[in-house]
Amino acid sequence: MVAFLVWDQAVAGSSPVTSTKRIPLKIDFQWDLFFLRHIMEACVFLIDMAIQVTYRRTRRLSMRIVKNGDVHVSAPIGIPKKEVVRFIGEHREWIAEARKKTNESQKRRADFYNQLPLKTKEQADEALRRLKALIEPMVDLYSEKMGVKPSALSYKAMVSRWGVCNVRNRSICFSAYLLLLPEWCVEHVVVHELCHLLEPSHNARFHALMDKFFTRWKEARKVTISSVRMS
Repeated sequence: MVAFLVWDQAVAGSSPVTSTKRIPLKIDFQWDLFFLRHIMEACVFLIDMAIQVTYRRTRRLSMRIVKNGDVHVSAPIGIPKKEVVRFIGEHREWIAEARKKTNESQKRRADFYNQLPLKTKEQADEALRRLKALIEPMVDLYSEKMGVKPSALSYKAMVSRWGVCNVRNRSICFSAYLLLLPEWCVEHVVVHELCHLLEPSHNARFHALMDKFFTRWKEARKVTISSVRMS
């Protein structure tokens, strides 16, 4: 069994959400051994994972499962370690089920993206040819309708975003995996990125622009999300 703990401490004067800095804590060695033994006993089901405990300016203990299956625990600054151990142990069934769901979700995502092989130069070249044939006519069509023009188009094998608009140089990069989506969902992504040339943020004006130029954008977004989750 491989399980380990990482203890973080919030930086004085920093935001409890966005600026937690990892600091080595000076803790009695014997207490560390005592704590580690009890956490392993409480969580014997945790295989090949890490439990990361972060002290924050919060009122209660909470936990979440991250994409790789590790457990991230947020704890109030100053709470005794034994309380953290008890909290984790009491939620061991929840952790096991949440990790199972996370692993299944990650497998579905991997299966979805693996439908488009991009390992060889020939595969990448073919994908680029198809992308240009699919996306560039859409860009031309909506650029004219919207009165905008991107400075450059590029394509990358992005899995975190379908498209990225650089509002400073007005360039747009599209994910190669758009080839796995229905064509009308690709059209939605194109309009979305072009709208950023008119409105950089996702505010009410941006949504109004989407309503104007692609009325089915909310439906397209749902279909796009479900395409990855249900693959």
